[in-house]
Amino acid sequence: MATKKLDTTTGKTTTKTTGAEKTAAKAAKAAAAAAKPAVVAGAKTGGAAKAAARAAKAPKAPQASRHPHGRVKAGHGSKAELAKTLSKLVGKTGEDAAVVESRLSRASNAQLLRLQKAGERLKSKWGSRDKLITAIGTAQNKSKDKDFLARLESYSLPQLLDLATVSERRAGA
Repeated sequence: MATKKLDTTTGKTTTKTTGAEKTAAKAAKAAAAAAKPAVVAGAKTGGAAKAAARAAKAPKAPQASRHPHGRVKAGHGSKAELAKTLSKLVGKTGEDAAVVESRLSRASNAQLLRLQKAGERLKSKWGSRDKLITAIGTAQNKSKDKDFLARLESYSLPQLLDLATVSERRAGA
């Protein structure tokens, strides 16, 4: 049974209900919802229909890691494996792959992922480091300048890719 009480300081009346009354009110509400007619197509759906639709949805696929460590593990298994594959791409002509691999194993995961992206771009667009250097020399009209080409050999892969991008833009302008 609900009890009413007058608060003398505020002048408001408050009503207290017992647990049994709350349960009975919920049961009456549920019975009224069950007695409603079926939803017409195109009309708004009720809460029960929304809950059923949510339950019917397929569970979300696990989200891929955004952290560099998680991306390295997911894509390559370990940092050592990624360093091993990158050592062939990043190494300069005549440089030992084992030395490059040991140097790359100390690099951060984010840096290794950037180098991998640069290596993929190199392979897809030019094929090899030597072809990239030749393309840069041709684009800058210095293909016969041996000193310039020798200096390009000492550049890192990302530096060469930046030079190639700038050379292409200049040639197009």
